Amino acid sequence: MAAKPASYPAATGRAAQTVADHGAEEELVFWGAWFCPFTQRSWITLEEKSLKYQYREVNPYDKPAELLGISPKGLVPILQNTTTNTITTDSLAILHNLQATHPSPNLLPPAPADQATAEDWLAHINTTVVPSFFRLMQAQLSNSSQLTKALEEFTAAIALISNARQEGGPFFYGEEISLVDIAIAPWTVRDFIIREFRGWNRDAVPKWKEWAEILEVRESVVRTTSVKKYVEFNGTFLRDESYSQAAKAARSGLAIP
Repeated sequence: MAAKPASYPAATGRAAQTVADHGAEEELVFWGAWFCPFTQRSWITLEEKSLKYQYREVNPYDKPAELLGISPKGLVPILQNTTTNTITTDSLAILHNLQATHPSPNLLPPAPADQATAEDWLAHINTTVVPSFFRLMQAQLSNSSQLTKALEEFTAAIALISNARQEGGPFFYGEEISLVDIAIAPWTVRDFIIREFRGWNRDAVPKWKEWAEILEVRESVVRTTSVKKYVEFNGTFLRDESYSQAAKAARSGLAIP
């Protein structure tokens, strides 16, 4: 099993400032890990809705007793409401919770038919795009057939959703950002890893390139991004040494839990 890092760096850049801006106690407590894309999609939603919340950083190698007291597994992200004494786990559940409890601004497409397809696309992101991204990181350069298959799977997965984005955009359902955009946004600031280390190219999917270039400069995305450290914390994936739940699921061809 891969050794844990000798140190646990904090968020950097604009994300570090966002952490500092949300240190005071609030009704909503957001437990997260700066390097985690699932944390980031929930964090983006909090920022898009301009909510007051306290950010609590979780070191996955030294989880605080307070966190384990409300969620024994200690997996992040977690949204805690200290008034209602409720917690929400799982990033997509947090997105839906925040939309239901704080409906403005609306992050769902206005048309009922589009709202139904949004759920399908959210499922596609979680069950196909994300696992294929992790499998591509795990694919070793020394195994050309494994790498080729992983490149093909990720390209197909990202092309399917990118090509479904409404013409004229800029976002998936048109002029306003939606939960679908938010759910995939963390991978716009992480696909540089597979470009740099696995030979993938955004030009392989022109509509992804266009969409990603819009999402990665969205203020809520920028405010929650720590780009400089992402490679360090994905090193175990790149060496296929990670034993996290995400790594084991991707390695087995399963959806990320």
